[in-house]
Formats: sequence, structure tokens, C-alpha cells
Amino acid sequence: MSEFKATFGRYFPLGSTFDGNGVNFALFSAHAEKVELCLFNEDGTKETGRYTIDINDNNIWHIYLEGVKPGQVYGYRVYGPYKPEEGKRFNPNKLLLDPYAKKIIGQLIWHKALFGYDISSEDKDLSFSTLDSAPYVPKSVVVEDTFDWGDEKRPNTRFEDTIIYETHVRGYTMLHPKVETCQRGKFAGLASPSVINYLNWLGVTAIELLPVFSFFGEKHGMYIDNYWGYETLSYFVPESKYLVGNDIDEFKQMVKTLHANNKEVILDVVYNHTIEGNQLGPTLCYRGIDNESYYTLQENKRFYYDSTGCGASFNLQNPYVLTLVLDSMRYWVNTMHVDGFRLDLATSLSRVRGKFTQDSGFLLAARQDETLRQVKMIAEPWDATMDGYRIGAYPPGWAEWNDRYRDVVRRFWRGDPKQVGEFASRITGSSDIFGYSNRDIWSSINFLTSHDGLNLRDAVSYNNKHNMVNGENNRDGNDANWTWNSGDEGFTDNQDVKDNRLLRLRAMLASLFFSFGTPMLVAGDEFGNTQFGNNNPYCQDNVITWIVWEAINKTDRNLVRYIKKLIALRKKMKIFERTKFFTGEIMHYGNYKVKDLVWLTQDGVEFTGQDWLTENRKCLAALAFNEECSYQIIFNGEAQSIKWKLSPSLKKLKVELLLDSSETLDYDMKIDAAQPFEVPAWSVVLLKISQPEK
Repeated sequence: MSEFKATFGRYFPLGSTFDGNGVNFALFSAHAEKVELCLFNEDGTKETGRYTIDINDNNIWHIYLEGVKPGQVYGYRVYGPYKPEEGKRFNPNKLLLDPYAKKIIGQLIWHKALFGYDISSEDKDLSFSTLDSAPYVPKSVVVEDTFDWGDEKRPNTRFEDTIIYETHVRGYTMLHPKVETCQRGKFAGLASPSVINYLNWLGVTAIELLPVFSFFGEKHGMYIDNYWGYETLSYFVPESKYLVGNDIDEFKQMVKTLHANNKEVILDVVYNHTIEGNQLGPTLCYRGIDNESYYTLQENKRFYYDSTGCGASFNLQNPYVLTLVLDSMRYWVNTMHVDGFRLDLATSLSRVRGKFTQDSGFLLAARQDETLRQVKMIAEPWDATMDGYRIGAYPPGWAEWNDRYRDVVRRFWRGDPKQVGEFASRITGSSDIFGYSNRDIWSSINFLTSHDGLNLRDAVSYNNKHNMVNGENNRDGNDANWTWNSGDEGFTDNQDVKDNRLLRLRAMLASLFFSFGTPMLVAGDEFGNTQFGNNNPYCQDNVITWIVWEAINKTDRNLVRYIKKLIALRKKMKIFERTKFFTGEIMHYGNYKVKDLVWLTQDGVEFTGQDWLTENRKCLAALAFNEECSYQIIFNGEAQSIKWKLSPSLKKLKVELLLDSSETLDYDMKIDAAQPFEVPAWSVVLLKISQPEK
């Protein structure tokens, strides 16, 4: 056994900190009776030293080991009562990760020794396991940050200029023919020249990555695989499966490369629960360190309060746990240079005594934090409980996923009646949801699809979910998808069906990019990627979720070019840079006095109250003004073309056709406000209206 000189050390900062001469180790546990620090050889297979930590200041156990250097592998054994009925689940036979570890070595091997109880016992979690878990768990590693960021500059894209591209690190490049084989499915693959060139060409401004915190998705048959990554093990460590080697700087290099190409990096983060699950889950870190501090327990403390549907809610009402979450977020901003976060099941993080409140410790702390106030904060504004749906309830400065946008746009473009009123609200920023407390119009994250649910091609190809391969007899996944297959379910040779699907798909995409708010596009939707009707492929690490680049055909390539055009048009139209909601206020436009937004019928007249109530109305136009020019966006959800009249007030102005989503109109045609023109079925038509040239 090697020996290092041990002294008291410091209680701050938490984790392992190298100072040039040795390493300070600090671990929070409010209820432990004793803590041991275990050192291992460089590959983590052999214990080389064990030190009892005697000092506990303010619930922080700490020790300093002189001579320890970066690269040292370690773990903890924490002693205390094993009384599950009292919420105490200490078991020193389980080697535990440091919650503040910045690097992990070794694989998680799913073995019965991982559990704090004897899994063969009839008493289940009330029993006690004496098996040593050290051979089966990854270990923490001391690190020193030496990465050279050079002259890297963060893009700092304004929210109103942001176009989000949601993707999965592994699935995006696993089948990419121009990414080196060793880099496929890795951070390095996302930073490869072919991917970067494509993203630049497409025009998106931010890459939102599904969870990249260490989650060890492969469970070797004991549980179903965790492909998406929503079961966090460590909140500071990049997932090892996404590294070519075991160098965490590969993540930093990816960020540096994306920043050099003016692309922000937003992380989908899961602070609401962990991989340890409920009382029958493994003991890998938090449960063994201090179960009743890290998790929210029921009145019968053997069991966990669960607002996530994943076993046990992380307890952000505990100040030490809240500090862990905030420290993690600051680390990813300050050390890893990410540009923002999408908070999974954010309502669960914002509860006090089981109830959501804007005055929760998490929301108050995030609002005043100097680091977090400067990055993009996006809430998934719900959790798994009946009262968890809190869209529009987050404070100013936050954006939120707007699932009501997704649902009504899908319903409008499948031809449902009574949709024009809500459709109009959604495409103009959802002021009825977000227009309070001086919140900005970009607060609404508008999306047609996300990782969770059908992708866009499947939304026009399937009436029902097809999740049998998930092994849950098609019970999993949402049943309310608001989709229409155009007449055939799934793949078809019927050309009429395929044509209708493409028309509606293109119209939905035009709706997305010509809506006010922040658009989010899911990777693969731009060329019609399919998940074969699976709307919950969380466990599918295969061709169902991987993007099949070499399957892209001529029709798909045309669709990509179309989306590139939509993005370019949105950027060129300064009207989408506005930050405030429309109010109907009168503004000056040349010699005219006009409202900032007017809704028009196909007869060129402004909507009346009765027009909004017409049950079978499936078309409308938005006429939006700014100081330079105005734009009329026509949405025709009818199954046939419509003769459309422009407002007589536009007769002296210049009218240009910028986009026809159906690609059937002549872009050189003359549009005269005095004469109606044909708006194709299932289409979006964009007109620019400006003062005539003198």
C-alpha cells in the first residue's frame, strides 16, 4: 500500500482539487458516521491505499493528501446506519463515486454487488448486502484543467436570432460516411469538417445535445438500454461512450470548433433524478453518501417521492443538493464553455414541499447567479405528475418548450376544424401563455417534433404509434400525436398519398420558421428521416434512431435545400428579430397608419369575431409590419386551392412572392392587389410588401 502524508485539508471546494503539491478531497454527507477515501492504481483494478476522514466541517468531510497528483483514481466508502424505513441506506461495502468528480475511469458492470441490499432476499431493500461493489463500478479521477482555449470567442447569439438544432451525439454520426470510423458517435464526430460544413450550410445557430453527462447506457441485460441518456450518474463528467479515448478535453475541443463556426452549444440536462432510481435501484453514489439528503422521501422514508416517473426525485430543497446542481451548471459554462441548458422536467426542480413555485430555491438561485444569467435557460415546463404541467409559469429570462405549439400546428395541417384561433396565437409567439411580466416573444420554443415523439416524416405517415420493438407491448409513448397518414399507414407506393404528405410536411416547416418565437428543428427532419412510427425510441441504439445519411434520396435533398431557404429567409426578414409581443398598436408605415399585426381572410378583409368562430375555416393570413416593409404570410390548410384577395389598402404597394411551400407558383408572377391570385392547397405563401421604387 502506498502512503501519502494526510492532513486536515479544507471543506471548500467540494470534490478533488490539485494545488500543485497534493490534492484536497471534500465530500458532503450530513448523516454519515465515518468516511473512507480509497485510492486505486491507474486503471482502477487494485486498491492501493485507504484513508479515514476524521474531519467534518458543516457536513463536509475533508482530507488533504500531499503528493497525490492528477490522474489519481479514487472512490469513497461511507459508514452509517442501514435503516431504509428511516431513509438511511449507508453500506460501506459499496464503493461510491465522488459527486463532484470531473472524470471517471472504468465501466459500470451490472452485477448484484451494485445493490445495497441482497437482491435474492425476500425482504428486498430491507436486507443488507455484504458484497463489495468495487470491481464492478467506475472510479473517480483527479483532474487538472490545462486545455488551451486560445482565442476562442463565444457566439453570444441573441435569443431572437437563435435557431436550435436538436440532436443526439451518437445517433447523428454513427452512419455518417464522411466521418472517420473512430469518430462516429463521438464528440469528435460532431466537430468533424463534414458535419461542421453541413451545419454552416444549413444555417442553424445552436446545437442542442441530448444528455451528455455520464449515464452508462448499456446495462447488459439486467435493464433495457438507456440510449437517450436521461439517467444521470455524474453531473460533471462527459459520457465516456462519446469519447474516442478517455480524454474529457475532446468535449472542449468540440465546443471550441463549434464556437469557431459561430454555433452555440446547449445541453439537455437531467437534474431531476439519477440512474439510482427507487428503493430497488443500485447504490453507486448519492444513495450511499446520504440518501435522505439527496433524494425526496415519502412520509414512510423507505420510499421515494417521484415527480419524474423514474423512481426518485432529486431533492433540490436541500441546500447542499441545490449547490451541487448550480455548481454543475457553472462548471459546464465556465470550464466546458457551453452556452445554455434545456432543463429536463424543470417543474420537478422547482417544487417546494411538493408544489411548483417561482419562489423555489432553484429558480431564485438561477435568476441571481452571475454565470447562469448570461446563458440560455430553457425549461421543459412539466414533469410526470398531474399538477406538473406549468407552461408559461417560468420567470422572465427563461424560454420554455411549447408543446401547445406542436399540437395545434399538427392539428391545423391535418385539417382539423376549429383550429385557426389557437393556430394564430401559436404562430405569433403565444402571448396568451408567455405575454406577462415583460417576458419576450422568444420565450416560446416552437417545435413540430423533438426527440420525444414521432419525427416529422412519421407525423405525416402514421396515425398510430408503433413501439412494439421497445418491449412494452406498445403501451409506452404518447397516444395523442395529432397526426394523419394521408390515407396509408407507414410506407406506401401510392403517389397521391406521398404527394400529400410532402405538401403538409413542407407547410408545417414553413409555419415553424415563419412563426414568432424561437424555432427548434430536430436533426434528420430536414430530409425526412424516419423512426418507423416509434414515438418513444429511448432504448433504441440502432438504425431506428441513427440518421441514415446514405439513404437520403433526391426528394430528401430537395427538402434540405428547402429548409435552408426557409432559414435564410427568416434571417433576412428583420421582422423576426422583434423581442416584444404584438399588441395591435397603431404604427406608421410610410404614409399609412397600420396595426403592427392584422389577420386577414381570403377576401382581403380583417378578421371579425365571427370569422374566428367559423368551425370549418382552415385558412388565414397574418400581415405584420415593421418600419422597413411588411410581410403577409398566408396559411391554406384546405385540401384545395383558394382564390386569395389582398387588402385594397395594398394596391399602391409593391408585392413580391418570396415563398410558396408547394413550389407550384411562378416566382416571377406579378401580384396585383386589385386581382385575386391562386393559393395552392396545403401551402404557406409568403409575400413581401414594400413601398414602390421611385
